[in-house]
Amino acid sequence: MNTSAKDSPTLWGDKRFHTWNTEMRHQFGDKVFKVMLDAGFTCPNRDGSIAKGGCTFCSARGSGDFAGSRRDDLVTQFNTIRDRQHLKWPHAKYIGYFQAYTNTYAPVEELREYYEAILEQPGVVGLSIATRPDCLPDDVVDYLAELNERTYLWVEMGLQTIHESTSQLINRAHDTQTYLDAVEKLRKRNIRVCTHIIYGLPQESHEMMLETGRAVADMDVQGIKIHLLHLMRKTPMVKQYEAGLLRFLEKDEYVKLIVDTLEFLPPEMIVHRLTGDAPRDLLIGPMWSLKKWEVLNAIDDELKRRDTWQGKYWRGR
Repeated sequence: MNTSAKDSPTLWGDKRFHTWNTEMRHQFGDKVFKVMLDAGFTCPNRDGSIAKGGCTFCSARGSGDFAGSRRDDLVTQFNTIRDRQHLKWPHAKYIGYFQAYTNTYAPVEELREYYEAILEQPGVVGLSIATRPDCLPDDVVDYLAELNERTYLWVEMGLQTIHESTSQLINRAHDTQTYLDAVEKLRKRNIRVCTHIIYGLPQESHEMMLETGRAVADMDVQGIKIHLLHLMRKTPMVKQYEAGLLRFLEKDEYVKLIVDTLEFLPPEMIVHRLTGDAPRDLLIGPMWSLKKWEVLNAIDDELKRRDTWQGKYWRGR
């Protein structure tokens, strides 16, 4: 138990949870932002090697809707997005974020070419690599371990839910044990893991969602991204919505779920994200999610109202 986190809500500046921004300033002494990239990968859940159709919530761009254009090479993508972000943060450092599709789903020689091209760019302090837990062969993990020795590295993986009934509904095409095995494999090499979960998936109750959050709290993972489910046009989930399998969460409901979850997360776990983005022209709902800062401010307000914080009820592993 981290007793200071249990007793104090002010460990992270003016925030009551362990923010990515706070951690980056601690690590690097400055603002760090992720430069979102599309390296042109596909996914074994799309090409038929594991399944077809992809996860039902996943957009045509493989969750890389805000990444660079795959029509451009990686360095061009990097420079374009970096320059755009520099308008807001002119002195920031960067993490190359391989975001779209499954970014270890290629021969290791190809991965090396892509990753090293971004590490060579001025101001890059690390990489974040989004992938599936069933796409981590030994030679890829060996290379990731090598990278981990010489740069600041995260591997991000989508768990989404621990419930196998939901997994089947969303066509995740791997079970929860596969995820746990991948975490163990990465952690044996001391590689940081960020787990993605989604609140608002079809037919999940409040308690089912919190069960997923509690499961992540008990894992040996160093970061978490909590996404609000966005229903986007031209995704397979639209048919599930039309069949009545999906109900949009209300904003107040989501805010309470987030705060409930933060209370039992370990205080050292870094919160990379507490809601998600979707392009306005693709979003079917919930429409309140477009006002991202209102959602984040509501989370801060609820934490203060309850006089609570991340780790207040963390019981330790």
